[in-house]
Amino acid sequence: MQARAASERGSPVRPPCAGFPHVAEVRMKLALSLLLAIGWLLAAPALAQLAPGSMDVQWDRGATDCDAHPPRPLQVHRYNERTYILRESLCQTYEGPFVYLLIGTKRALLIDTGDVADARKMPLASTVVALLPQVGASRMPLLVVHTHSHLDHRGGDAQFASLPDVSIVGTGLAQVVSGFGFRHWPDDVAQIDLGDRIVDVIPTQGHTDSHVSFYDRVNGLAFTGDFFLPGRLVIGDAAASRASAGRMAAFLHDLPVSHVLGGHIELDRQGNTEPMGASFHPDERPLQLGKDELMTLPAVLAGFNGFYGRSGVFVMYSQTRMLQLVGATGVLLLIVIALGIRSLLRRRRRQRALLAGEA
Repeated sequence: MQARAASERGSPVRPPCAGFPHVAEVRMKLALSLLLAIGWLLAAPALAQLAPGSMDVQWDRGATDCDAHPPRPLQVHRYNERTYILRESLCQTYEGPFVYLLIGTKRALLIDTGDVADARKMPLASTVVALLPQVGASRMPLLVVHTHSHLDHRGGDAQFASLPDVSIVGTGLAQVVSGFGFRHWPDDVAQIDLGDRIVDVIPTQGHTDSHVSFYDRVNGLAFTGDFFLPGRLVIGDAAASRASAGRMAAFLHDLPVSHVLGGHIELDRQGNTEPMGASFHPDERPLQLGKDELMTLPAVLAGFNGFYGRSGVFVMYSQTRMLQLVGATGVLLLIVIALGIRSLLRRRRRQRALLAGEA
């Protein structure tokens, strides 16, 4: 009746929400806030705070005379309380390979075992076991894995084979697929649960057919073996390497990466390659690479000529074609030698014929 009376008097009728002029605006803000909250939840894994760690380390340089000045056989760097980086001495093996120990709450993970089998020369197993937390009367269980099958990354397996609570994943393709639980190799990603620490396993074929890389979600560390390192990228299968680079870049695209850590250091600070077989690296560049550098790898490999190439920290060459070149060079050298011997024999026969004629 009041509304009707007001209408009859010529006064406007107030709508039900007329006393709340900003209701629509409030509703809009609430909707936007809800969308932002959903977006934040979806982005949380990528934005999660990574565990801090330190790469403030000077790696042993080796020695020009390893007998006169032998360095320690194994250097251990504590990245943080649950992560260790170990390097075998250049005097024990010119490869100077890196080994990585990741510790969870239930078990630990060792990535690669280096190049030296003899525990007297390289106390790898005893050093690793000493770093493991005590669980009751024994040490924490250890899972030993590898980036790939080359001997300088699995040479120390024998030191772990007879230890209690140690499991070793083999390096053959079938062992890698079954050992990590891949279902659609090489197009899926496997996981290792260490207890409050998940490590992703990404197929990165190309250097070898069973090469894998690892991503530690707690630290944001990527371990790339010989697929990606500051040095020589030895490419066994160029097409597989290109596919792996794209796969790795896609996997890490939205993930935080603190450092990318490879299997060796083969460059000095000026970007020159260290001599093959050298036991002394006087001006070695740092081990760690960045996510941005890894993200350029697909484009770099796309431009690879299939034989040899260089771009920034990348020194690429095809192992197969290099071996073919060495083989072809060897054959050519044998042909040249054979032709030289043939020519020499012909000269001697001519000389003998001339001498016989004069007589």
